[in-house]
Amino acid sequence: MAEFGSGGGTGGGGLPSSPGPVQGKVAFKAGDGEGGGGGGGGGRSRFDSAGSRVSNGDCALAGAGEEPGSAPPASPESSSKEKGFSTSQQREGKPGIPRRSSIIKDGTKQKRERKKTVSFSSMPTEKKISSASDCINAMVEGSELKKIRSNSRVYHRYFLLDADMQSLRWEPSKKDSEKAKIDIKSIKEVRTGKNTDIFRSNGIYDQISEDCAFSIIYGENYESLDLVANSADIANIWVTGLRYLISYGKHTLDMIESTQDNMRTSWLSQMFSESDVDNLGHIPLCNAVQFIKDLNPGLKTNKIELKFKELHRSKEKNGTEVTKEEFIEVFHELCTRPEIYFLLVQFSSNKEFLDTKDLMMFLEAEQGMAHVTEEISLEIIQKYEPAKEGQEKGCLSIDGFTNYLTSPDCHIFDPEHKKVCQDMKQPLSHYFINSSHNTYLIEDQFRGPSDITGYIRALKMGCRSVELDVWDGPDNEPVIYTGHTMTSQIVFRSVIDIINKYAFFASEYPLILCLENHCSIKQQKVMVQHMKKILGDKLHTQSPNIEESYLPSPESLKGKILIKAKKLSSNCSGLEGDVTDEDEGAEMSQRVGKEGVEQQNSMMGKRFQLCKELSELVSICKSVQFKEFQVSFQLQKYWEVCSFNEVLASKYANENPGDFVNYNKRFLARVFPSPMRIDSSNMNPQDFWKCGCQIVAMNFQTPGLMMDLNIGWFRQNGNCGYVLRPAIMREEVSFFSANTKDTVPGVSPQLLHIKIISGQNFPKPKGSGAKGDVVDPYVYVEIHGIPADCAEQRTKTMHQNGDNPIFDESFEFQINLPELAMVRFVVLDDDYIGDEFIGQYTIPFECLQTGYRHVPLQSLTGEILAHASLFVHVAITNRRGGGKPHKRGLSVRKGKKSREYASMRTLWIKTIDEVFKNALQPIRDATDLRENMQNAVVSFKELCGLSPVANLMQCILAVSTRLVGPDNTPLVVLNLNDQYPTMELQGIVPEVLKKIVTAYDMV
Repeated sequence: MAEFGSGGGTGGGGLPSSPGPVQGKVAFKAGDGEGGGGGGGGGRSRFDSAGSRVSNGDCALAGAGEEPGSAPPASPESSSKEKGFSTSQQREGKPGIPRRSSIIKDGTKQKRERKKTVSFSSMPTEKKISSASDCINAMVEGSELKKIRSNSRVYHRYFLLDADMQSLRWEPSKKDSEKAKIDIKSIKEVRTGKNTDIFRSNGIYDQISEDCAFSIIYGENYESLDLVANSADIANIWVTGLRYLISYGKHTLDMIESTQDNMRTSWLSQMFSESDVDNLGHIPLCNAVQFIKDLNPGLKTNKIELKFKELHRSKEKNGTEVTKEEFIEVFHELCTRPEIYFLLVQFSSNKEFLDTKDLMMFLEAEQGMAHVTEEISLEIIQKYEPAKEGQEKGCLSIDGFTNYLTSPDCHIFDPEHKKVCQDMKQPLSHYFINSSHNTYLIEDQFRGPSDITGYIRALKMGCRSVELDVWDGPDNEPVIYTGHTMTSQIVFRSVIDIINKYAFFASEYPLILCLENHCSIKQQKVMVQHMKKILGDKLHTQSPNIEESYLPSPESLKGKILIKAKKLSSNCSGLEGDVTDEDEGAEMSQRVGKEGVEQQNSMMGKRFQLCKELSELVSICKSVQFKEFQVSFQLQKYWEVCSFNEVLASKYANENPGDFVNYNKRFLARVFPSPMRIDSSNMNPQDFWKCGCQIVAMNFQTPGLMMDLNIGWFRQNGNCGYVLRPAIMREEVSFFSANTKDTVPGVSPQLLHIKIISGQNFPKPKGSGAKGDVVDPYVYVEIHGIPADCAEQRTKTMHQNGDNPIFDESFEFQINLPELAMVRFVVLDDDYIGDEFIGQYTIPFECLQTGYRHVPLQSLTGEILAHASLFVHVAITNRRGGGKPHKRGLSVRKGKKSREYASMRTLWIKTIDEVFKNALQPIRDATDLRENMQNAVVSFKELCGLSPVANLMQCILAVSTRLVGPDNTPLVVLNLNDQYPTMELQGIVPEVLKKIVTAYDMV
């Protein structure tokens, strides 16, 4: 059951609540281990009398009590057998703290407590739940559920639906059998998640999975029956089945049979007939396989073939011909994603399709789309619904809904950020700049070859700062390579030609050439000739305006190439002069000093001759040596740029974080990797972005986590190579410490809720063949940002399922500086020897789209993995607080004493300090107003039966069915005439409804 974005459902299906995607493998017959035996549900730990603690996502309860006065607790297995059904075996334990994700195998990986087995089976034997009739049949057979009562009491009960579908029963019970039941017609609502008072006040709240919990609200007094299933898929079955029963009563199956898959069947029948040109009533197996493959490219051919052969074998049929009925059955089995089916029926008012109004509700309440009309819904249906009948009637079938959710329209990346969307008129120093180190190298920086393809690759990727390490070459032609190493050489002129061709291929904003010059005067003049002749007017040589205080903007420098290099002093009258050397390559021989900082200063003392012609090409990016912050604040010119060795920059980031941030408000800072990284490994760019460093040079030739962060980060502004820094890093009067481990003053924290629902078409990791084609995937969700935000969570492992693993696990992260945070999804293959990398996707927090989204996976080297994705739900709320995860948000009432108010930093400038001193009280009042409003919203959400991540639209939908009496007379009227809609009671209403209206008024 999804825990965010929606919430409790209404009796008639009026409330779209989050789906609870099923595990995809459910069978309720005796002996299967899923039915009444309360099996582990897809490998989850089951509840046992020992009460062992379970990991995140498991649906079992730890330490739950037995019913007072009942018989001595027997094992669940023995009690199950007495009822005639068996249980699955308990999953063997895993270490409590999972190994951190890494694309590099960890040789120190802790020993696992479970044994690994190898299976070459490629087809699941269990039947998928993919229709309402499947749910009803499963409920009639029954399931073991846990009944939650106050005071942390938990009762194991076997729940089943009467064959006449009129009542829900449970056993054993001390009550009379006629009392241990609930009439279906008395049920008001089926609510997903832990959203009743009993759940919220329960002592074992933390031990209950949100996705496995649901509540049945019944009777005139709105009593709740609070239940926990052994897995999210079982909970989904009961929620979906009960909602159908509430809507259609005893006619449920008749309704299902009359509408079930009509659009899909007619569509597939038509396509089959078109393929059966001779009207034989059957087509060859190879044609049928290719047909399904074309409709669902992610499916493996051998899996489709095997499913047809299994179907023929079950019918004792020989031959390779496929009938229409067989084709439809196999398509239904292979191409129905259960998690999407459950989502559809939650929003479809318990139909097998979405009409335009249902789709509008989904788009507004879940996907966060504004100004949705029926015309927009109809356009989506026309675009994605494959059946002509659906297009004509304005209905979206399960196949159309699947097409829509897997389309670019439901990509997790906000399309607004695919184009330049940030203010590009700020000074250059206010942007992070996509930068390359040793751009000419295509392998390591000690022995690796140099090649012009390094520049082509970097420029095509949106890089806006490339490096040219230039030395004297033969035949009076300068060459580029890493000095003092065995790297090969390329001709300088060839590189300038390539730069001229590709400089503005991916971005029109200025390109910086970091020129590390080691040439003689003679060859320096050759360099100048090549650059002037080839680059021409693209070179920006205009002298800086000394009356200005900041660098020009990227907008004003469009199409320009800036040279960053040494420059002669203004009082140099000759044709040449000497300047300090800036030789990064020579640092490889330097030893680490006592303080852990590589001794660059000795290199800076070395000087060389610079010709005036080359010096004049340097305009607003003059390379200078950094001394210390206070000296720079007083003497450094805004057009002067300092380069920092990675180790030195780390020292300043740790010891002077505030000064480093303030320094970078006016000046450009370039950070380059330590020359000790002879394998061309990458530093973590976040370590320096958090200090405001604009030019963090990366080894583009080395894939991995660090390059994933760099590539993902610069996607957010149309991949133009420039990203505007957070306001707190730009404004002169603001103060920010890069190493903050708490909330950032003046920045409202966000809570990010991510539910990993399922995965699709995970490939076998390259070079990993020990397990055959078996994949045991799990997912890491990582947050990268300032230290206060860095965190990670992982799902459980789904064994032997790389095609459509159902994870159904929810995580929550507090993001204190959203503008500097990134989210990384990593999929790994759980292997006994060492977990293998499958795919990843990295996205800036600001680019996340909320709602139900697909995450495309990329390979280690950044290529899109065909048809491989994650299906997730994302919700973001403005919440503040600490404590346990479920109490970190709005549900915690915050008194004034515990509130965090924005503080002011004294600048010791009397006029400024006096002005801002008067602003303190209004800021405190505004904080109180916001907190009071948030507390009121929480109360309203809880009374509506929703979690804190729900929005107000979902709240109104949740209570909509309660606003009408049994005779369809309104109990509450919404008055839309006032500035804000108000609720007005009409006559005598239930007490719970009065509380809802009162809470709404407080909002």
